[in-house]
Amino acid sequence: MFDKEQIVKLANVKMPFGKYSGRVIIDLPEEYLLWFDKKGWPSGELGDLLKLCLALKIEGLDSVVKPLKRM
Repeated sequence: MFDKEQIVKLANVKMPFGKYSGRVIIDLPEEYLLWFDKKGWPSGELGDLLKLCLALKIEGLDSVVKPLKRM
């Protein structure tokens, strides 16, 4: 179902560009992810992580990922 490596990356990989550059992916606003859903996802792993993040936020599961963040 979910790849645990991707879940850990959601909690620790930072957005490399755009309005929320430098913010950890799991902390991106749902509205920003919905914008990508309409306009098109980035290619590669980043796009996959953003799609997964949106799916988790829609299902209300993003709070499960947040404790995995490195301090």
